[in-house]
Amino acid sequence: MDDASLRNLLEAVQAGNTDIDAAMMALEHLPYADLGFAKVDHHRQLRSGLAESVYAPGKSPEQVVVICRELLTQPDGAVVATRCDEAQAKAISACFPEAEIDASSGLAILRRASEQIDGSVIVVSAGTVDLPVANEALGTLIALGVDAQHVGDVGVAGLHRLLASAHLLKDASVIIAVAGMEGALASVVAGLASAPVIAVPTSTGYGTGLGGVAALMTMLNSCAPGLAVVNIDNGYGAAVFALSILLAKR
Repeated sequence: MDDASLRNLLEAVQAGNTDIDAAMMALEHLPYADLGFAKVDHHRQLRSGLAESVYAPGKSPEQVVVICRELLTQPDGAVVATRCDEAQAKAISACFPEAEIDASSGLAILRRASEQIDGSVIVVSAGTVDLPVANEALGTLIALGVDAQHVGDVGVAGLHRLLASAHLLKDASVIIAVAGMEGALASVVAGLASAPVIAVPTSTGYGTGLGGVAALMTMLNSCAPGLAVVNIDNGYGAAVFALSILLAKR
């Protein structure tokens, strides 16, 4: 949809020749910004409730900066870049001094969402080694306007540590469980809480952990109901899934 078409649509709504529902359907096909090396989707927030984010791996620092700058041209919505390496993070900090960057996960938050989402999310992680993925999930949630907090180092090797935080699990709208090794934490959490649980396997553990595949298989084969599983190390995906659950409750 070009400027002339958009103007015609708005004038038709103003004149009463097009109703709002028909106009909303037309707006589902708004254009993207073609940067040559990337096509930035400026319509995703209207379409899905979540603005496009930047997946940094495979992009040069300059490309990451250009895409972020283009996303910031829109008036609202969170702008985040995930899995930034040191060079990309430095480039973002240099061009956007206000950016918040978590060195452990490589998550860069250039702008937080202005709207606060109803509900709360608890991110539970098994061990210190799982912190990068947990921090990616936590930071993404906060950037998206979600009330979120982290309960860390509560793996199944010491269940008393998890039970000490059981009251937090009962109050959560959604729980994200992050664990490597055998990935049993997610099943335990899902057995303790009534909230939906999103399990995130991490690529931690010894050889037979197969880079997170063992934890993934454990989570997929959980006998605890109400448990969904995202890809290995995908803290960002878990956070977006949690947001979609909260939005569906509106």
